[in-house]
Amino acid sequence: MLWILLLLLILVMFGFGFTMQTLWWVAAVLLVVWIVGFAMRGRSSGGRGGGGRRYGRSHG
Repeated sequence: MLWILLLLLILVMFGFGFTMQTLWWVAAVLLVVWIVGFAMRGRSSGGRGGGGRRYGRSHG
């Protein structure tokens, strides 16, 4: 019984380590995507003033 618990503990620790490694890679990819998106948004909205309000106060 002790060996089974030890094996389960080892498997859980291995799974946790693998998951943390995977999450680090996912976080790195998302960070790169966010930086690229931020840079592209900064370039595309450079010539447009007013924040892109389409309708203004013409209602009412």
